[in-house]
Amino acid sequence: LIDQNDHEFKHWLDRYKYADRHLEMTQEQYRQKGETFLQVLEELLTQNLYLLADKVTLADIAIMPFVRQFAHVDRNAFYELPYPNVQRWLNHWLAHTLFLQVMTKYQPWAEGDEVVFFGV
Repeated sequence: LIDQNDHEFKHWLDRYKYADRHLEMTQEQYRQKGETFLQVLEELLTQNLYLLADKVTLADIAIMPFVRQFAHVDRNAFYELPYPNVQRWLNHWLAHTLFLQVMTKYQPWAEGDEVVFFGV
C-alpha cells in the first residue's frame, strides 16, 4: 500500500498540485487519476477504523501526508468527493494532538527577531 502511494498516487498528486506545469491533462483529469488510490483507501476504511486495522499502522502514518496534500489542492472539491471514510480518516489525523504539535506555524524569521530553537 505504501509502495502504491509512493509510486502511483504521488505521481498523480504532483500533477494535480502542479497542473499548470503538466499540460498534458487538465487538473480535474489529474484529480480523477489520483482518486483511483482514494477508492482503494475508501474500501479499506469500510473494513477498519484505520487503513489496515482498527489501530494505527505504519501505512496510516506514511500515507496521510499525501492524502492531506491531495485534499488541500482544492478542499471544496475533496469534500464533495464520494469518499466519506477517507474524509473521516483524514479529519481524524488533522485534529490529532501529535499532528497539531508538529505542524506549529511560525512566522518567517527576520533580522533582529529572537532566535527560535527547534527540537530542544
